[in-house]
Amino acid sequence: MRLTVLWLLAFAVLPSSSGAQAPIFEITPLNSWIKFDVKASVDIAGKFDKWNATLTFTSPDETTGVLEITIQADSVDTGSGMKNGKLKGKDFFDVERNPVITFKSTKIVRTGHDTYEVDGDFTIRGVSNPEKLTLVVSGRGTGSGEIKGKMVFNRKDYGMN
Repeated sequence: MRLTVLWLLAFAVLPSSSGAQAPIFEITPLNSWIKFDVKASVDIAGKFDKWNATLTFTSPDETTGVLEITIQADSVDTGSGMKNGKLKGKDFFDVERNPVITFKSTKIVRTGHDTYEVDGDFTIRGVSNPEKLTLVVSGRGTGSGEIKGKMVFNRKDYGMN
């Protein structure tokens, strides 16, 4: 009963690590997406069409970053109107009472040359729990690149049947 959310933020402007300024990541929604995969008796995969994300730093140290993601829950798209309706309903996202899904980081830890663990508060259906998002960054120092992230959590922890 797991829900995997694949946060894929592509074509970010990646700073050179040699600069003295705080890093800036521009997340371009036209070239980025947020996908999900529900593992259950019938697997469901899809994406969200409406969301925004910011990655803000207070210094050149990458671990000072704060990642904030806001997803419009009713923008869920599985390619099937029936599945979309079920996910928007009260047993799953309950979009009428809880229109947004959010993630706000509380800590970023570099775990490898191009990998990070991002701890944060994840909220669905008005229920918040600490979760971990793992990130892989490519294209560092080139002026453009990609940030791929993945988070796995138990949907029952958020009251989803």
